[in-house]
Amino acid sequence: MKIIPVTTKRLLREFIALPYRLYRHDALWVPPLRSEVRAQFDPQKNPFLEHCDYQLFLLEQEGAFFGRVAAFIDSIANAYWGEPVGLFGHYECPPDLQASELLLKSAREWLAARGMKTMRGPWSFVSQEWGAVVEGYSPEPVIMAPYNPPFYIDHFNTFGLEKVKDLLVYVIDAREGYQIPERILQLTDRVAQKFDIHTRPLDMKNYDRDVAAFLDLSNQSLADNWGYAPVTPAEAAAMARDLKSILHEKAVIFAEDSAGRPIGFGVALPDVNQILKKMNGRMLPFGWFKLLSGLPKLTHYRMFALGVIPEYHGKAIDSLIYRALYESIFSPDIRMEINYVLENNGPMNNAILKLGARPLRRYRIFDLAID
Repeated sequence: MKIIPVTTKRLLREFIALPYRLYRHDALWVPPLRSEVRAQFDPQKNPFLEHCDYQLFLLEQEGAFFGRVAAFIDSIANAYWGEPVGLFGHYECPPDLQASELLLKSAREWLAARGMKTMRGPWSFVSQEWGAVVEGYSPEPVIMAPYNPPFYIDHFNTFGLEKVKDLLVYVIDAREGYQIPERILQLTDRVAQKFDIHTRPLDMKNYDRDVAAFLDLSNQSLADNWGYAPVTPAEAAAMARDLKSILHEKAVIFAEDSAGRPIGFGVALPDVNQILKKMNGRMLPFGWFKLLSGLPKLTHYRMFALGVIPEYHGKAIDSLIYRALYESIFSPDIRMEINYVLENNGPMNNAILKLGARPLRRYRIFDLAID
């Protein structure tokens, strides 16, 4: 076995194709669109890479590739965090500790050579796609959520990586009889009246305006969250472009004060994985039809983001937004994953439990001190 740095287009194709081979018999893995995955590793299409130094590695044996990992340094994140943290991700490996050791060692050595003092991951070139699943492997992952077999956790622990943060996932499902508790309905009525707050859905006719509002609200409301780094305008524009074709207007909610100033937001993404799992990562010959015809019918969602600006923290505006979002997208078979909440965000976790959601999954991010 030997490590091969990815330095050519052919090797990049091998890097991208590897999960489709490793997981081809895994019923829980949802093959992402290959065109979307290629774009993640293209600096011309993924502005996240504009502020990253990175290296991809493949593991080869007897002419076949069967493992991979990315090592990268996000200059914006490190400046914001004030510490030299190197990241690893896009990790794939068979159940072989020797193979795992070679991959993770390659990432660590590459980061160490560039002055990093901590190795952290799994991280990703995609916003909010962090962590490894440690609880709740089933059902299959929702849109833009990580997936891994359980033995990856043994790989990380054996290498010496240790937990630094868990990310919690909850679910609500109308088919299980879920309803917003009456006390929450009464609370949010009082909150809306007391603070003179109203909510509205995304306005596709003013999409760029609402994207700008989302970027501003995100950078204000999430600034103190662990792991947060400022989102650049280019990254926000790229995400807005990529998501525009799948968004349901009713599934993006803004809260505004009496002057019409946005003070909070909630975004639920239609879970296109319900369609993608039948397409094997390809739009042709019939994938495009399945996607276009299936999108309007989706009733499964991922609550992707919810934020409130600091001056309205502690005033139950988050519950107000949640209620507005749920009522906007409600159907008798609605299912929504609240994916994810930091484990140490006590107010948010308590609020979600009071809303009647139940725990579903747990992701873990690991750290390793680099000598």
